[in-house]
Amino acid sequence: MIFLKLFISFFKIGLFSFGGGYAMIPLIQSELEANNWLSSSEFIDVIAIAEMTPGPIAVNSATFVGYKAAGFWGGITATFGVALPSLLLILIISNIFFKFQKHPLNTMIFYGIRPVVAGLILSAAIVVAKTAFFYEDAVPAGSFGTALTANPLSIINFEAAVIFIISILALIKFKVNPILVILGSGGIGALFYYIL
Repeated sequence: MIFLKLFISFFKIGLFSFGGGYAMIPLIQSELEANNWLSSSEFIDVIAIAEMTPGPIAVNSATFVGYKAAGFWGGITATFGVALPSLLLILIISNIFFKFQKHPLNTMIFYGIRPVVAGLILSAAIVVAKTAFFYEDAVPAGSFGTALTANPLSIINFEAAVIFIISILALIKFKVNPILVILGSGGIGALFYYIL
């Protein structure tokens, strides 16, 4: 039964996700919450792992979630489920698309889909930011927030905010390679964990 649920859930994600991996994040989160496969903080960890590993974020997420929910075959099932719709749709519509690529209706449809994709990506960014910058329950021992337990600011993860600012500066101002930013951010996170 778990294999069927994994396949159907990730098939839906693969079928209704327009705009690539980031646009899939809200759909993946919705399915995970509906089936209680991962908590919000575990989901953010999945996104981080999926970003750091080679391959599409949806496939990496599906593999990880499937493996966590039902072991090796769960990972295979979820990965197959998320990849199958794209394969089927491309095989079916590729010939039609090239015949009618310049048709005005086709152009109008894509103009309508683009803003939705932007909205899905923004929604995913908000979900990730909410979990990254705010503590869900108690403030972990050894963090900046422990000194502020009587203060509403104690729910803010200051370490994450510092890492975020450093990352944005590195990427935009100094044009540092994203791989180096990810590795550097992991190192800074480890330093914060052990020092603070």
